[in-house]
Amino acid sequence: MKCKVLVLTFFFIIIGFNLSEAQMVPAIYVFGDSLVDVGNNNYLKLSLAKADLPHYGIDFPNQKANGRFTNGMNAADFLAERVGLPTSPPYFSLVDDSNKNNNVSFLKGVSFASGGARILDGTDPYVFQSIHLTQQIDYFSTVYEDLYKQLGSSGVKNHLSKSIFAIVIGSNDILGYFRSSDLQNKTTPHQYVDSMVLSLKDKLKRLHSFGARKFVIVGIGTIGCCPARRTETKNEECREEINFWSIKYNKGLISMLQELKTDLKDIHYSYFDTYKVLLDFIQRPATYGFVEVKAACCGLGTLKAEIFCLPIAAYCSNRSEYIFFDRVHPTEAAHRIFVNHIFDGSLQYTFPINVKQLVAI
Repeated sequence: MKCKVLVLTFFFIIIGFNLSEAQMVPAIYVFGDSLVDVGNNNYLKLSLAKADLPHYGIDFPNQKANGRFTNGMNAADFLAERVGLPTSPPYFSLVDDSNKNNNVSFLKGVSFASGGARILDGTDPYVFQSIHLTQQIDYFSTVYEDLYKQLGSSGVKNHLSKSIFAIVIGSNDILGYFRSSDLQNKTTPHQYVDSMVLSLKDKLKRLHSFGARKFVIVGIGTIGCCPARRTETKNEECREEINFWSIKYNKGLISMLQELKTDLKDIHYSYFDTYKVLLDFIQRPATYGFVEVKAACCGLGTLKAEIFCLPIAAYCSNRSEYIFFDRVHPTEAAHRIFVNHIFDGSLQYTFPINVKQLVAI
């Protein structure tokens, strides 16, 4: 009996060692939009941007809609998996009234991402309610206070300096500009894109002031080529004007990050070129196992992209062969490939280093 106890003890020590070895960072703090929302919008009563109905989540382990705007896991899940952490839970799930008497911990990370979120403040009339980036960082400030109480000054500084701060946002700003005649009358697209970059720079500095040192910054993809935008053109082609300004924003973002590194020498970042990867999906789909590049897997109307994925909508059975699950959001298969590139991809898609190299610093 004593021998069995010793064997079991040794077994659990080994397992515990392997788990801690697999965990590459203390935590991931996620900021962004629906591409990485893991359920925050489900807590927003007025929001129309929710993924809480079938057939969202159909390939998730429990096969239920859970707030992720895809058929299964999204990039936030896969990134956490790659660094040996559980998915950072939605912030509102931790501060909800049902958690009042529970010991809530933010030590492994938390997600503030919200479907419909923008870099620039303001309410998107097509969504009605979402948590924009300024507010997300406001919520992080309360998390910082909690961590400070738990860890103390030097402890929280060490914890946050080693943690990953993932920023996935900007698409809604670009799309919002091109569907708002008011914005287009007030400012040129060039001015608007510049304001996005400057605003994000200020927000990154604010996170730095709290102790953030390692950033994963994701650029805007070929959003002019998503199924919803293709339905707005002749012959179901991409909306190139939207793609053009997405590229302009990404270039401005890269320049800003280089400047920020000069100003704040203790920060490190990995920029991911979503645009280039998504364009490669579209141009060379077979390389990645995709077959359908234009239509959504789930939805209604032309390209299944005129109406979002609703319970009455038809959905495809071969979801891993589709780039897009609904009219604007990628499938789980696409999310997985994105994160594989983000984590250990080459300089072709990540700059100046990938996430694997980032966490080793």
